[in-house]
Amino acid sequence: MSDSLIKPRIERPPLSQVIEAKAPLFLVPVLMLIGLFAIGSGSTWLTLTAAGLAMGMMIFIMASGLTVIFGLMDVINFGHGAFISLGAFAGFTILGLLGGWIASPSIAMNLGAVLLAVVFAMLVTGLAGYGFERLIVKPVYGQHLKQILVTMGGLVVTQQLIYVIWGPDEIVLARPAAFQGSFVVLGAAIEKYRVLAIVIGLALFVAMRLVLNRTRIGLLVRAGVQNGEMVEALGYPIQKLFLAVFMAGCALAGLGGVMWGLYQETITAHMGAEVMISVFIVVIIGGLGSIEGCFIGAMLVGLLTNYTGFLIPKLALVSTILLMGAVLMWRPQGLYPVVKAH
Repeated sequence: MSDSLIKPRIERPPLSQVIEAKAPLFLVPVLMLIGLFAIGSGSTWLTLTAAGLAMGMMIFIMASGLTVIFGLMDVINFGHGAFISLGAFAGFTILGLLGGWIASPSIAMNLGAVLLAVVFAMLVTGLAGYGFERLIVKPVYGQHLKQILVTMGGLVVTQQLIYVIWGPDEIVLARPAAFQGSFVVLGAAIEKYRVLAIVIGLALFVAMRLVLNRTRIGLLVRAGVQNGEMVEALGYPIQKLFLAVFMAGCALAGLGGVMWGLYQETITAHMGAEVMISVFIVVIIGGLGSIEGCFIGAMLVGLLTNYTGFLIPKLALVSTILLMGAVLMWRPQGLYPVVKAH
């Protein structure tokens, strides 16, 4: 028989290896089932689950930019929270100018106001990210300790600038009329705004997956994560790619800031720093640089926080840290670590 007719044999991975790879996909539904049995009441469980998913989606929005920045640029940006706060205040400025749209019973006008606020917030934080990367981050590439120090300094400076522009007081951020209140599903009260947050979070996750896996830019980003030196050797401007990714990550933080501000209905200059604990936990759980892991980690954090807050309130403050510890004992590099070439 001719060698050309002999087909190469494809080795299939062992079943245990396949199960190990797919296991993180089952964590969220398993946690939801555990929550159902622990809570007992179906309507209460549904209310808490919707709240947990909405919270998780907003944390994912804020964390997705940070995990891509770290995965591609190897930058530990402790100033990421500054862009969350800045985005919230930029969005507040636009919503304040569109008071008639917000008070209108028209869903279209309400959505238009939120969309304009989000676009403006992303533009402001994206441009601020450009200056942040050029002035603060660029001089300390590859120096993690200095990155932590200078980005923390950038966070403090940004907070002070927010005090100068918008004042030091807490500001009430009213939701548009169409997203106030709740509706009842199977006896459970579901807040309208939480449904909007879930939809936006899912849309962002799908969009990021499509961009990273189906476009040339996404191919370059993934290649840069794996081996940036090879991408540069092939003639692609890796530094410009770094800058674009950093700006995009900051813009996503701005989007998350608007969403989180409307969720809390109050904004402060230090709100970004406060939520960064959850953001870093999600990034670590998911695996540095992994969008899929970040998404699953955010859902786990959101659901667990709401379930434990209802069942054992005193445990809610440390539940996410315990979750992170359990995940890292199982997978020390996170759920879906991005392995770089050395």
